[in-house]
Amino acid sequence: MFVDEAQIHVKAGDGGHGCVSFRREKFVPKGGPDGGDGGHGGHVYFEAVADKDTLLDFAGKHHWRAENGRPGEGNNRYGSSGEDLVIPVPPGTLIYDTDLDLLIKDLNEPGLRVLVCRGGKGGKGNKVFATATHQAPRESERGEPGQERNLRLELKLIADVGLVGMPNAGKSTLLSRCSAARPKIASYPFTTLEPVLGIVELPGYRRFLMADIPGLIEGASDGAGLGHDFLKHIERTRILVHILDIMPLDGSDPVANYEAIRNELARHSVALAQKDEVVVANKIDLDPDGSRLQDLQGKLKCPIAPISAATGQGVRELSELLWRKVRGQEER
Repeated sequence: MFVDEAQIHVKAGDGGHGCVSFRREKFVPKGGPDGGDGGHGGHVYFEAVADKDTLLDFAGKHHWRAENGRPGEGNNRYGSSGEDLVIPVPPGTLIYDTDLDLLIKDLNEPGLRVLVCRGGKGGKGNKVFATATHQAPRESERGEPGQERNLRLELKLIADVGLVGMPNAGKSTLLSRCSAARPKIASYPFTTLEPVLGIVELPGYRRFLMADIPGLIEGASDGAGLGHDFLKHIERTRILVHILDIMPLDGSDPVANYEAIRNELARHSVALAQKDEVVVANKIDLDPDGSRLQDLQGKLKCPIAPISAATGQGVRELSELLWRKVRGQEER
């Protein structure tokens, strides 16, 4: 199950209370105060870890709390501090303060960590309050409460290549050909209901990450279809692979489909529309004389990579092309 948004409440640990105590030992009639300080409450952190790719852990758990500090005790014993709570999230998670509508941190790389709630300080025991003129203090401090926040988590997948196109264009089939990922493939639209990630491996220990995004339709940026929920996931991709079905089942025009998707990308984000793009013509096995491919190239006037995701024709060449583009962006 893919979950890319979550609303949660987090609270740091409260500080332990200071202790009021006096030393009482045989033959020590004036032992004096010996109440220890309370321990500090644990902090709450978020950390991006590489082995997670969904916010599913937050679907059934909305309250997260760090450990409280222990109270101080007599005989100058200090209370132990509460353990910090480190919450693992996938790389690409944005953490917002819901009440302030504020972005706290974008954890866009594995290993990044952010402190979101600070634990309360422990209270002072009565030993601290002893002075030359106040030798038997009976006061102590209460521990401070830990910070708490209402947070909204939003996941934007991080991939080298993002597949976009109309429903049934062949995105899932291409991903299954290029990688070990096994997305659902069927002959009806909107087969893909959630993003799917796959690692494309090439000879020479070369690899890159490819994301299959649910099919877009005209009006997606305004909420039409399914793709509007997932446009954000291709904002972080380095390269867009725009897959065109040269033989659409609904008889639509591939050029009109291309322009419709480009328009939705631009309406969602100008930066998204300006990303490096590779246009791919799929299902060339259904065009034996190449007339449809030639017509498409003439109308779009841009380089087009011909493939057949079903038969594998041209897939290796496309993977090599994408690798060169990914490597080129890494070296910039």
